[in-house]
Amino acid sequence: MSAPIIQAKGISKRWGSVHALHEVDFNVYPGEVVGLVGDNGAGKSTLINIIAGALHPTTGSILVDGKEAQFKTPTEARDAGIETVYQDLALAPDLTIWANLFLGREIVKGGLFKWIGWLDRKAMIERSVQDLERTQIRIASVGQRVGRLSGGQRQAVAVGRAVAWGSRVVLMDEPTAALGVEQQARVAELIRSVASHGVPVVLISHNLPQVYEVCDRIVVLFRGRIVAELRPRDTSIDQIVSYITGSSASKVAE
Repeated sequence: MSAPIIQAKGISKRWGSVHALHEVDFNVYPGEVVGLVGDNGAGKSTLINIIAGALHPTTGSILVDGKEAQFKTPTEARDAGIETVYQDLALAPDLTIWANLFLGREIVKGGLFKWIGWLDRKAMIERSVQDLERTQIRIASVGQRVGRLSGGQRQAVAVGRAVAWGSRVVLMDEPTAALGVEQQARVAELIRSVASHGVPVVLISHNLPQVYEVCDRIVVLFRGRIVAELRPRDTSIDQIVSYITGSSASKVAE
């Protein structure tokens, strides 16, 4: 197996007396889709937010391509090629679709030594159309304001943005929560397409049939600890559920 792109080593996270993660070791390899599952409060979003630079671990470290990375902000993680689709989508409703896709990464042309210039709207609009076409989710115009879109369309914009910019890994926290059955299937196809180009995807989802179908490996968190790493071809959904609920007590380190 090739070297991991992302490594989380000994990650723990405390908020006072609350211990959200307990010395978690979590690796992500090129071209794979990893399902991160667990019940509410298991620590899934906490781990993803630490990798994405939105939270800082109490102990432990994050390595990107074998080198330790200390992300002070999500922007630093994005600069390292780590893109995230959050549950709240992190979109600006008063801006257009194309402006959201390039928010903080606007294309500027002209200007003296590239210090001062103007926005290249044409280039950003053209690229936005191309990026959203990859999601195969129909949106009439990238000039629409995000606040006027349906929940499913907003989800598509968030997914399209992450896929467009994620060069090392794409983290998805419930990316299909607001989507219909057809749109969920298209996002699943997109996830596999991204992975086929060598960019791994980490998928948090309560939709276990989808996780079972699309993921190469499934990691189960229970009370802040990883209690199982499973291959869909070697397990069943019922077995996954038994780890999520803690009924496989012999496998869980209390």
